[in-house]
Amino acid sequence: MTNFPFSLLFIIIIFFPPSLGARTYNVVSFGAKPDGRTVSTAPFLKTWASACNSAAPSSIYVPKGRFLLKGIVFKGPCKNQITFRIDGTLVAPSDYRGLEDSDSWILFSKVNKVSVVGGTLDAQGASYWACKKSGKNCPVGAPSMTFNWANNIVINGLTSINSRQTHLVINGCKKVLVQNVKAIAPDQSPNTDGIHVQTSTDVTITSSTLQTGDDCVSIGAGTYNLFMSNLKCGPGHGVSIGSLGKELNEDGVQNITLKDSIFTGSDNGIRIKTWARPSKGFVRNILFDNIIMNNAKNPIVIDQNYCPDNKGCPRQSSGVQISKVTYRNIRGTSATPEGVNFDCSVTNPCKEIKLQNIKLLYKNKAAMSSCKNVRGSANVMLMPRSCL
Repeated sequence: MTNFPFSLLFIIIIFFPPSLGARTYNVVSFGAKPDGRTVSTAPFLKTWASACNSAAPSSIYVPKGRFLLKGIVFKGPCKNQITFRIDGTLVAPSDYRGLEDSDSWILFSKVNKVSVVGGTLDAQGASYWACKKSGKNCPVGAPSMTFNWANNIVINGLTSINSRQTHLVINGCKKVLVQNVKAIAPDQSPNTDGIHVQTSTDVTITSSTLQTGDDCVSIGAGTYNLFMSNLKCGPGHGVSIGSLGKELNEDGVQNITLKDSIFTGSDNGIRIKTWARPSKGFVRNILFDNIIMNNAKNPIVIDQNYCPDNKGCPRQSSGVQISKVTYRNIRGTSATPEGVNFDCSVTNPCKEIKLQNIKLLYKNKAAMSSCKNVRGSANVMLMPRSCL
């Protein structure tokens, strides 16, 4: 019997039952042009206003074609559930200045029971990446799609390409399902995380492909009950909890699961990263299970000495307490000699770290392991040999 996470079942069964007689609003009927040249921001907002004010469940339909959008905010609360069904491509201005100072290209704020189904987002990030690499004074990069303070959200079958910054941000949300999503950007594109989750509860990410220039999934402070499965990661920087602990009074991260996933050519595998400075934060109850590494650098990492430019870390010691982390059934090949590297805080050692059935090879031999300030246990089926 397959065990589905509670949040996934809850969303599908309770919040998105089949809607008989739901009204459909076509963005073209409100003046949107599928030519990729005419700015369609205002027509999209008019379409949203009509759907948002509908007492009955409604659907917004984006037909085939390319629709040019500047920074846009879909605000709630709305009167009933909305399905945003996309058959076309939403395109950002090719000039990075076209989004001006927008915090996000496409933002959903304070909405409930919204689903985004299908479609492609093309943020055309190349000009922004070039600005960043040139050292010029560039605007803050806008994520392609952001959900702020939203509940009961489904994102299914969406493809995001060439984001200027993160492809998809889940911030301050409850009960979110992300499935069958693709996030694609060149491996040298800066800060193009696939999915970022923070200050959110009951999030499921499943059956998705993440090929980016930064973390495939990044997990920020205040994330609780995050379930991830069947992810394909790489290129990119792996799945990262953190960086955490930059601030003293920072919320923790708890109950995170990643299983049944593959990392290919990624710069890291599964990583927990914290600042080397005082903090009241924590990381606990973490499970990494049934993971395949294909020539991934640094497959298993805990780094509690993160301190860019060695500034702001007075004692070079992290206050974030990491505990109850289990690594189980992780196998494959490492692109670096060290397959396991635990570099924990000297003042707050990692506790209750478990290694079970690990087999990581480097050039057809057992990879090495390194441990600092870590307490835990390991079973006998280990390659590299445990340093716990």
